[in-house]
Amino acid sequence: MATPDFIREIRASAGHQLLFLPGVTAIVFDDAGRVLLGRRSDTGGWAVIGGIPEPGEQPADCAVREVYEETAVRCEAERIVLVQAREPIQYPNGDICQFMDITLRCRALTTDCYVNDDESLEVAWFEPDALPPLEEFGTHRIKLAMGDGPTWFEGLQEG
Repeated sequence: MATPDFIREIRASAGHQLLFLPGVTAIVFDDAGRVLLGRRSDTGGWAVIGGIPEPGEQPADCAVREVYEETAVRCEAERIVLVQAREPIQYPNGDICQFMDITLRCRALTTDCYVNDDESLEVAWFEPDALPPLEEFGTHRIKLAMGDGPTWFEGLQEG
């Protein structure tokens, strides 16, 4: 994932110290119930679509923008699926970030998809019972987005 310019500017003065950042994940379904995934250019693995909001950008607008930028699919946000503070991660260059992920269920308005930027190697629609190998991050969010349950919050559903 490309580092947004505003984060590069913050890093110029903050160095590698922990930055707490918003993140948005979009779980996009088409009318047939298929889910949209991208195969990441940095890891080569399949993943759900997501990114970092620009300063002042609303989470739903970020989800719609990221989906279009990465897959050329037009979508609309329907509801919040999950809100979760992730564990801090350290990147190979030494930067440390912790993301507050807001996952949104989205409905596709168009279904023609193709790689629309340099963050993906390929993009495709998948039946939920025939997903390619995904990290738990993605499978958990897809499972929650398929249901009609309330928004999932870390800690509240665990005990």
